[in-house]
Amino acid sequence: MITQLSSQQPDFQAKLAKLLAWETVANPAVISTVEEIIKNIRQRGDQALIDYSNQFDQTSASSMADLSISKAELKAAFEALDKSQKTALEAAAKRITAFHQKQKQTTWTETEADGTMLGQKITPLERVGLYVPGGKAAYPSSVLMNAIPATVAGVEELIMTVPTPHGISNPLVLAAAHISGVSQVFTIGGAQAIAALAYGTKTVAKVDKIVGPGNAYVSAAKRAVFGQVGIDMIAGPSEILIICDGKTDPDWIAMDLFSQAEHDENSQSILLCPDADFIKKVSDSIEKLLPEMDRKSIIKVALANRGALIQTKNIAEAIEISNQIAPEHLELSVENPEQVLEKIKHAGAIFMGKNTCEALGDYCAGPNHVLPTSGTARFCSPLGVYDFQKKSSLIFASKQSAAALGAIAATLADGEGLQAHARSARYRIEQK
Repeated sequence: MITQLSSQQPDFQAKLAKLLAWETVANPAVISTVEEIIKNIRQRGDQALIDYSNQFDQTSASSMADLSISKAELKAAFEALDKSQKTALEAAAKRITAFHQKQKQTTWTETEADGTMLGQKITPLERVGLYVPGGKAAYPSSVLMNAIPATVAGVEELIMTVPTPHGISNPLVLAAAHISGVSQVFTIGGAQAIAALAYGTKTVAKVDKIVGPGNAYVSAAKRAVFGQVGIDMIAGPSEILIICDGKTDPDWIAMDLFSQAEHDENSQSILLCPDADFIKKVSDSIEKLLPEMDRKSIIKVALANRGALIQTKNIAEAIEISNQIAPEHLELSVENPEQVLEKIKHAGAIFMGKNTCEALGDYCAGPNHVLPTSGTARFCSPLGVYDFQKKSSLIFASKQSAAALGAIAATLADGEGLQAHARSARYRIEQK
């Protein structure tokens, strides 16, 4: 059911490359559909949103009022939760807030001896769009992870979009929006939601940046509108990679692999381990535990299509392969994970030790669960407060420093053949 490989196979790298390949965002059919949706939203605005929601989500909306949720409704959803859900949601929000407050950047300046002042002004974005998935499952955790860092950053207005198939809203999603400071919620999804946030309609205000994961159409739409607005990243299917020394309960490892496979049929779950006997035990655990899972049909397809149990020569080689993959979630299910950590170069989030399952990061540990996928952890970071702040450089030149810096600038401008630049600088040198 799940591919088993050995790093010692002559064609291992070819098989690994095939396993990791993910090109849906570049699928011409997806791109063509998304382009048509964006064009339609720009031309027909609210009416196109209504039509797409009725078509794709099987709603029966006749106006944008039918696709809007008031702040009073968000509050009512929170108050209607049972005590355990309220407590869990509030505890997660508190931990996520505490973690992200440590990421805040502040304005700074420094003044040099000649009176030159340099610095950076940190300013929050004014309006941000939060895309929350709602197709195969509802994700209140994604509301917290997208909205809280924006709130901590000081964003004034948070507009959330979430698809509601058959017009059914998830109370936990609405409650999460209430406690994390969301300003407005529209029950729209897909590429049409991204287009509405990027270009604006009569009802949906244009935003400065769009964040949050989605399916292939959402990802393609984010790529298409980038430049019109900012985006966080292009997210692919969820991934987990586990490096295990063979000393963890194999049932635990199997369930950790399931935890990402249950998201979507295209999700990826990979185990790297040097112990062949342990890999066999994990395979047996997969077969034993799968029938118990509510989402077993999704898990089965994901494991069959993109999952793998890979035997490596040793843990050192497992780390090399992990760095090559640059996974979204990396579990170091080994003794003394701190010793392994220093060798990890690329990963979205790193879960250290056998007791630290990836699910803790998804919900309540504190760090953000919106993470780079498909190898982009090589150059991309988790969503954070820094994604909702922008920087402006500050420069003040005294009369003395204007002369000193002006001489340098004028010389370089002359070398580039830019006469106005050079003369502009020399005016300050020659000022009376």
